[in-house]
Amino acid sequence: MEFVAKFLEHQPVLALFLVIVVGYAIGQINIKGFSLGVGAVLFSGLAIGAISPASQPPTMVGTLGIVLFLYGIGISYGKDFFAGLTSKIGIRYNLLAIVTLLVTAGITVGLKNITSTPMTYMAGLFSGTATTAAAVMAAVDAAKNTDPAIAYSVAFPVGLLGTITIMYFMQLFVKPKTDSFVQRQVKTIEVESSAVAGMTISDLMNEIPAAVKILAIRSEQKNQIPKVEYVLSANDILLLGSENASALDVACQMIGKKAEGRIVKDRSHLDYLRVFASKQNVIGLELSKIKFPEGIEASIVQVRRGDSDLIAGPDVTIELGDRIGLLCDRQHFDALRKFFGDSIRSTTEFSYIALGLGMVLGVFVSIIPIPIPGVGILKLGIPAGVLIVSLVLGKLVRTGPITWTMPYSANVILRNLGVSLFLAQIGMNSGEKFVATLAQHTGITLLMLSAIVLLPLVLIPLLFGHFVMRIPFDDLFGVTSGLAGNAAIISYASKTVPSERVEISYAMVYPGAIILKIIIAQALIAI
Repeated sequence: MEFVAKFLEHQPVLALFLVIVVGYAIGQINIKGFSLGVGAVLFSGLAIGAISPASQPPTMVGTLGIVLFLYGIGISYGKDFFAGLTSKIGIRYNLLAIVTLLVTAGITVGLKNITSTPMTYMAGLFSGTATTAAAVMAAVDAAKNTDPAIAYSVAFPVGLLGTITIMYFMQLFVKPKTDSFVQRQVKTIEVESSAVAGMTISDLMNEIPAAVKILAIRSEQKNQIPKVEYVLSANDILLLGSENASALDVACQMIGKKAEGRIVKDRSHLDYLRVFASKQNVIGLELSKIKFPEGIEASIVQVRRGDSDLIAGPDVTIELGDRIGLLCDRQHFDALRKFFGDSIRSTTEFSYIALGLGMVLGVFVSIIPIPIPGVGILKLGIPAGVLIVSLVLGKLVRTGPITWTMPYSANVILRNLGVSLFLAQIGMNSGEKFVATLAQHTGITLLMLSAIVLLPLVLIPLLFGHFVMRIPFDDLFGVTSGLAGNAAIISYASKTVPSERVEISYAMVYPGAIILKIIIAQALIAI
């Protein structure tokens, strides 16, 4: 073992990537749907750090990793986050998140007073049960030692396993009707109602539920793009699409009877085309502002970002690397490919100028002093500053020639690399002291305190949100996942409740929760 320790000490780069490799290998172990994922890098870092303390990388590695991770988060969820702050639903969910975190912070302070556990450890426990790497980074910076990181490493598995376990039993208790959580559906319907025949497409769209979109029309044995001025006739066939099964059924009952699949099978005049959005002339534009080349008629019916299908509403903004689904004449395929770019390389490329400017602005925001009565002067710190700036840039999407967003796949790579570097560094730097802490009575105490801190963090949103606020179950799991923070938790929630609302409500809460947890972690140290 001494030979291994000496070898790693002289090969710190090898040690760093060995931690990442071993961590990801452990994280892929799946036990009945549960896996640690990238969180396992922390534990492999603790092991290598305990074996060879001198091999630990400089703090700069962890700082770089966490800001890359948070920048990717902000750019990805900026628009959803600010939509949540201005919508009635989003305000409710964020208020629930704020109350939950403040109550959890209060209980953390109370436990410190009862048990006389140092606040540096309690700040780490708070960050660990909330599985938020950025919060423990802020706590370590404020404490000027690794105590928060040690407590974080003890509390992290409690937060991860405990949150998923509580959500599992909540689902068993409530037994939600998962058949109501459906993916996008399309139906063909023949115009039979005398009230609909004679209507224009524009009039019909005002009558049917807003969640339903008219994708195509078949009239006189020919498929057509639905123009708002088109006047419907009896026996016309409409292709309708929606992610709301009930709304789609209502629209079908209003219009007429189910039709055969002629509108789908006949592709002589109208066909489906999917292209990658890679040209700057379309990036950052809302669908309502897309102007096709003269002489080309097309209808955007789908936007696929990563593994998610977005409703092709007029306010959806195109991002680099999106896959756009269109209905158009086959003779226009080549022209539309040129119009959108259709370059698969766009899924991995982004502007380093935009990334650099975003980071610089984030650092400037991080050093602004914030006076807090009773606590003193606090600074957001680099992680929170970068996150706030990236959220704003993610909302803007584009400023003049600069496109702030990046392709989904590139964003995921950036975030995973960043969080891997951070967890490896913090684990390696804390390994030796972590082992010493566990060997003492302190380790058992920290585990018990972690479980107590976790209860309000998870039970308040689940129980109060369900029984008092009557939040739909898919939104409820999204809000709870946003508060908990770890990618493994939102992954579990998405698989358990098959609804896109899980990720939407998660995006509304998650960025704001990170910022508040960073501030609370710093405030706990200041107290």
